Amino acid sequence: QVQLVESGGGLVQPGGSLRLSCAASGSIFRLNVMGWYRQAPGKQRDVVAVITSGGHTTYTDSVKGRFTISRDNAKNTVYLQMNNLKPEDTAVYYCNLKNVPTTGDYWGQGTQVTVSS
Repeated sequence: QVQLVESGGGLVQPGGSLRLSCAASGSIFRLNVMGWYRQAPGKQRDVVAVITSGGHTTYTDSVKGRFTISRDNAKNTVYLQMNNLKPEDTAVYYCNLKNVPTTGDYWGQGTQVTVSS
């Protein structure tokens, strides 16, 4: 089993910044993919950014140039630096981990990000 604990959400004005953190513990393989997803009210959960244990990153188009995903493998922690936040970024953000080979999808409890003036 894998446990994921997120932190760092909150309320911020448009143009502001937030940094999310997600600490993983449990049965984590050396090869894995960690990522951030988000779900706005009434919408499906969508990927925001993912990063492999080797450091390869992928972003959804709407956050490119504004968000940066990074990780500390020694701490099994993934971060999401969010700059120039927009109201449309408002959502619950979820941390995700997938071992390679897969042992299933693991999710954090979610952290609310609200962008509003």
